[in-house]
Amino acid sequence: MKLSVIHSLGRLLLVILLAAPVLSRAADKPNVLFIFADDMCYETIGALGLTDIDTPNLDRLVKRGTTFTRAYNMGSWSGAVCVASRHMLITGRYIWRAEQASNLLGGRRKGNKKPLPNQEAKQKEFDGLWPQVLKRQGYQTFFTGKWHIRAKADEAFEVARNIRPGMPNQTAAGYNRPLPGKPDPWSPYDKKFDGFWKGGKHWSEIVADDTIDFLGMAKKDKRPFFMYVAFNAPHDPRQAPKEYVDKYPLSRIKVPKNYLAEYPYKEGMKSGKNLRDEKLGPFPRTEHAVKVHRQEYYAIITHLDTQVGRILDSLEKSGQANNTYIFFSADHGLGVGHHGLFGKQNLYEHSTRVPFLAVGPGIKSGAKIDAPIYLQDIHATTLELAGAKQSDKVEFHSIMPLLHGKAKKHAYDAIYGAYLDAQRSATMDGYKLILYPSLQKKRLYNIIEDPLEMKDLAHDPKQEKRIATLYGRLLKLQKEMDDKVDLKIAFPNL
Repeated sequence: MKLSVIHSLGRLLLVILLAAPVLSRAADKPNVLFIFADDMCYETIGALGLTDIDTPNLDRLVKRGTTFTRAYNMGSWSGAVCVASRHMLITGRYIWRAEQASNLLGGRRKGNKKPLPNQEAKQKEFDGLWPQVLKRQGYQTFFTGKWHIRAKADEAFEVARNIRPGMPNQTAAGYNRPLPGKPDPWSPYDKKFDGFWKGGKHWSEIVADDTIDFLGMAKKDKRPFFMYVAFNAPHDPRQAPKEYVDKYPLSRIKVPKNYLAEYPYKEGMKSGKNLRDEKLGPFPRTEHAVKVHRQEYYAIITHLDTQVGRILDSLEKSGQANNTYIFFSADHGLGVGHHGLFGKQNLYEHSTRVPFLAVGPGIKSGAKIDAPIYLQDIHATTLELAGAKQSDKVEFHSIMPLLHGKAKKHAYDAIYGAYLDAQRSATMDGYKLILYPSLQKKRLYNIIEDPLEMKDLAHDPKQEKRIATLYGRLLKLQKEMDDKVDLKIAFPNL
């Protein structure tokens, strides 16, 4: 054998030997399957007993794992709340610094139309987006579905398919409906309206198809996997096959107890009649309109649940389930008739609080954790699972100490909420203070005794000290978040 060939074989053997420990370490790491819904309120999982809705597969996760009962999104710098939520998720940063990061990801600095000259600024600013950090830890990374982030999904992930926009197309017939005494011009299962049906197959089914295919690909690779599975559902247009809508005759649908014909402060808090989400239903709201929209909401959630079931079954069949952590959540909630609101551009529980389920090795079955978390804590959690050193640019916190029973309290003693410059909130010790600066209006709720936030305690003299405490904590949260809105101008005497 020629000497050059021997040298080549020697070098190849050396590469294999050096790579073996790395492959071994990567193979020892757990898989992560992150299933993410859009516009899904915390109350819409049947097993939680808050709504009459069929979600047998999400119920499986509730029984197999741990439910976080107080998981929140911070809010948004735009009417598209999902944009803010997902930028916080992908960067690991709190809301206002995530906004700055989003402008860099988009190639422009805020307030400056001049494009960034090259990639140096991005490289200096970012240690890597979430999937890129996990890839450096030896993970194969997959994505499908709703992206809505100012970066390219196919550059952030090894494999990205069917990258969807913020929402399926809506049609004029889908707004301001149904009107009293008039036929409904829109149908959730008529494919002529496109939306989720555009392309011939329901988008939720395509997300499940892609994920099942990814699981087959992952099985052939020695590396652990990270899958970001992002459903557009149950965002409007809330479409599902007819058999799913038929599961929810209007006689089965209950109008929320906190139903209002119109929310009195909607314009001042910038969630009024001209906001796209609020235009879906008629003004004033009617109980019939709320029932119809909730019927369609429940139907698309049950259809989504069926797709989750397909994914879970495929994971079991693939033989990879025992070493896989499964997390399920949503980018924010939704009103759909609560408080006379249809959208998520408010700071009530129905819009900021989300489902959050965790299943995997060492996680208790059928358990609940009441400690408040942010849904974006999933970012830091997966870094811990992957053995990655958390960058100081990642501000959210791992929930693994809570899941493994090593901590009873989480990193947050209070939850911050914000929408544009028009709404701010602080939730602490079972109470929530909401402020509308332009209206100089405050609202206070005991969210434990009054979970639907129906009894405003803001003008109860007995609550003055509590309001002052919550207000003081909110001001500190603003500093932590780099929030520039000066509440002292509107509320100098709180």
